Amino acid sequence: MKVFLTLLYLFEGFLQAATQSTVQTSEFHLRGDYLIGGLFNIHYVAAANFQRPQAIDCSSKLFILPNYRRFQLMRFSVEEINNSSSLLPNISLGYQMFDHCSDIHSFPGIFKLLSVNDLIRPWEDASTGLPNAIGVVGPFTSTHALSIAPIFMTNLFPMVSYGCSGSVFSKKNLYPSFLRTVHSNKDVINAIVGIILNFNWRWVAFLYSDDDFGKDGLEQFKNKIEDSEICLAFYKAINIYTDYPQVFKQIEEQNIKVIVVFAPKVYAEAVVESAVQLNVTNKVWIADDGWSLNKKLPSMNGIQNIGTVLGVAQPVVTIPGFTDFIHSAISQTDGGDTEQKMFCNQKCNCSNLSVKTLLNADPSFSFPVYAAVYAIAHALHNTLRCGSDRCHKNITVHPHMILEELKKSNFTLLNQTVQFDENGDPKFGSLSVVFWNSSGNAEEVGSYHFQSSIHLSINKTKIKWFTNGEVPTSLCSPECPAGYAKKPNGMHKCCFTCEICKTNNYVNISEDPFKCISCKDTEWAAEGSTSCLPRLLEYVSLTDIGAVLTMVLEGLLLGLTVSVSVVFAINYNTPVVRSAGGPICFLNLGCLSLCSISVFFYFGVPTPSSCVLRYLPFILFYTVCLACFVVRSFQIVCIFKISAQIPNIHIWWVKYHGQWLLISAAFMFQALSLTISFCCDPPRPYNEMLWYPEQIILSCNLNIQASCFSLFLLVSLCCLCFIFSYMAKDLPKNYNEAKAITFCLLLLICTWVIFITEYMLYRGKYIQIFNALAVLSSLYSFLLWYFLPKCYIIIFKPDKNTQQYFQGLIQSYTKTISQ
Repeated sequence: MKVFLTLLYLFEGFLQAATQSTVQTSEFHLRGDYLIGGLFNIHYVAAANFQRPQAIDCSSKLFILPNYRRFQLMRFSVEEINNSSSLLPNISLGYQMFDHCSDIHSFPGIFKLLSVNDLIRPWEDASTGLPNAIGVVGPFTSTHALSIAPIFMTNLFPMVSYGCSGSVFSKKNLYPSFLRTVHSNKDVINAIVGIILNFNWRWVAFLYSDDDFGKDGLEQFKNKIEDSEICLAFYKAINIYTDYPQVFKQIEEQNIKVIVVFAPKVYAEAVVESAVQLNVTNKVWIADDGWSLNKKLPSMNGIQNIGTVLGVAQPVVTIPGFTDFIHSAISQTDGGDTEQKMFCNQKCNCSNLSVKTLLNADPSFSFPVYAAVYAIAHALHNTLRCGSDRCHKNITVHPHMILEELKKSNFTLLNQTVQFDENGDPKFGSLSVVFWNSSGNAEEVGSYHFQSSIHLSINKTKIKWFTNGEVPTSLCSPECPAGYAKKPNGMHKCCFTCEICKTNNYVNISEDPFKCISCKDTEWAAEGSTSCLPRLLEYVSLTDIGAVLTMVLEGLLLGLTVSVSVVFAINYNTPVVRSAGGPICFLNLGCLSLCSISVFFYFGVPTPSSCVLRYLPFILFYTVCLACFVVRSFQIVCIFKISAQIPNIHIWWVKYHGQWLLISAAFMFQALSLTISFCCDPPRPYNEMLWYPEQIILSCNLNIQASCFSLFLLVSLCCLCFIFSYMAKDLPKNYNEAKAITFCLLLLICTWVIFITEYMLYRGKYIQIFNALAVLSSLYSFLLWYFLPKCYIIIFKPDKNTQQYFQGLIQSYTKTISQ
């Protein structure tokens, strides 16, 4: 702050030297009870030759017609207020305006506005004198405002800008007396991004002016698209030294179809003119509100070749009476300005302008200028406590008093309510969306409302695309088909390859289009899915036809077992029953019946108890069955072969009831093994999810490792039985005990080989039926091929069920052996 105060002090002498007598005929000055300052860059300084604040003559620089139009609009606004009998009655409002063409070479006008009696005394108390002006309208650009705003902020001198949109000015700790009637860059960028998203463009370039305005726009654009699907493929600061051929070459190499140009009129014209000269074609250009209503570019030769131009613009508001004012003002302007003695930069050199030229100039920012002047006038109205016919002239008006009233502004102007928020930004207004049509005009095709819930609305039918009707695309990579996830390809999220999501995975593009998400265990998804579906729970119910048939077979087994037991009981003392094992037959038949209990538990929803009962009865009692047949096979071999060669074994076997010892030992060992294994890891319900992605197969899981001893015992007994029965293959031809056992074992082995093969190939719900049938087949193999033939002999061949018949077989076999 001391730097600015020192600067003001140094300019005290300069200000006196620069001050000349102003005349009433100057369009830059109007006397009044209270003055409003006006800063308009009617001319443009492309580059500064010096870095120190040396005054220059703006009138000799590049003339900017739209800014001169805004300058005239301020003059009209003040005149209209003075002609009003209600806003400032008995008060005349004047203005002191300057051509603020440079950010570092236009300070004399600033000090003129802040001076007291044309003197700057920075060390004196501000209350000792009143500055020339009560507030200032302007400047237009952010760069100009950044250089002069700190000076005005010193004593809370109110600034109301009509074009400065830099976001930094919303920070009231830095710029407490700065207000504006135009929306900030943030709002303009929001509208531009809204247009890009509306047309699904994702791959864009951003050209911005190499100044505070452009840099702020780039920062706001990056912040806005950070969480969107838009990628900033290329950005470049442009100035008078920009190599446009190189810029457009890079844009073309990256196949960018949408170009945002965020720059003042001078730079924007240079960009578009270069694009026409370099034959840049088939692009979509998006203009900011500074040049979207440009009158020169839409009518230049070759403009149609560059593509389609869209933009956001300040709404064109017709100011009543302004046209008549221009006719009057232009008619009163002559070439005498050059001979008048005026203050520095209060000369235009634009007397040769026609009314038509001025009225046809870019009308953007007209309402912001109009509203800025009226805002200060209303603030003065409230400060002076004006009534309907008079104001209190005895009130001393300080700039900070005007500032306080400005903050509380609330008045209606051309059907808009002018208000400022806590940051000094406008709470009114909107932006228009425009399209440069073939007639050379900026046609309004939509709007962007800040206060509405639906911000952007565009009438797409009014836009004529260079693609002959279809909306152009601008993508780094085409969108992936449904069910495909994006795999990043490079630094930009818009550049990717597409990979299909595998089975049981899906992609949700609204959450994360770059990731295939695994489904839950209870869900599934086909390859290339966008969502998961619930898995179908599959199990064999008790009412299933397969289950019913299986249980019918199980019932038939029980019936046959009971029938065989009855036949054997009635004929207990006959040779056939005795040769079949006698009492062991009943134990065998009883165990076959108990084994069949497990079949019932293969159906319905598996539970811990049903899983145990599915395996326990079969394994335990089938062990006893096999042990019985092992005993019977051994007895046959022992009678016909071993007893003759090793009689002690037969004696020991008979003396100690070896058959019962072996059966009891097998039963006890199996019972102990099952108890241990089922306590450590019992069979439990198991959901099979790997084989069929769309299904969950409800089954029971038997831990083979934990049950290895139990299964080993079953296999061992089967092998022993097969060995003993095979040893008896050369017994009497009609004596078929061993042969029947061998055949039953072969059926048993074939049954489980078939089931295991099926189990390796198929794991659907009907594997439970196959398992139950394998159990029944194991039981039927002994019942049908061992016990039923004996029942047939007992019932239908009683002549073979005699003692004499069996003795004859044995004697015949003995003679054969002896020979």
